[in-house]
Amino acid sequence: MFDLKQCQSEMEKVIEFFQQAMKSVRTGRAHASMLDNVRVEVYGTQMPLNQVANVVAADAQMLTITPFDANNLQAIASAIRNDQSLGLNPSDDGRLVRVPIPALTTERRLEIVKQASEKVEEAKIRVRNVRQDALKDIKKLKDDKQISEDDARRFEKDVQDLVNKTQEHVEELFKPNLPRSCPTPPPLPNN
Repeated sequence: MFDLKQCQSEMEKVIEFFQQAMKSVRTGRAHASMLDNVRVEVYGTQMPLNQVANVVAADAQMLTITPFDANNLQAIASAIRNDQSLGLNPSDDGRLVRVPIPALTTERRLEIVKQASEKVEEAKIRVRNVRQDALKDIKKLKDDKQISEDDARRFEKDVQDLVNKTQEHVEELFKPNLPRSCPTPPPLPNN
């Protein structure tokens, strides 16, 4: 028999992936999870930043990073600087790394929307892959005469409903993360 719960579990994993991916998109406010994808080369190996340092949002415009080993200070600063998708310029004072979060420009807002849209598309691709695997399983069960034609159609409809709900959920998660655009000027009076 076809297990819809397995398909649903895979869809939930896609949602979790998307939520994690959206945390890395830099907005105008500082939050420690925006550096989750930064990898630092220490001790001859690449390690996630959160395994070599403590990252704290000191205020809305500043992250402070305190390395567990002071010898890794330069490696941490250069890893953040080299991550072009972040667009951040850290500085260190010998004890910790300070990462100022610049105010959003119109250009940066458009870049954020583009990054977020790419993550939405990646999540949708993952959802389609889960659907494709489920439909293959249903077809195999039908061909092996383990389920009837009617059951196969019902399962296919259930899978499609699950896909639609998951994609709607991804879209809903995406909407609040869109940065507010610059206010539009009032219309010019007609002369």
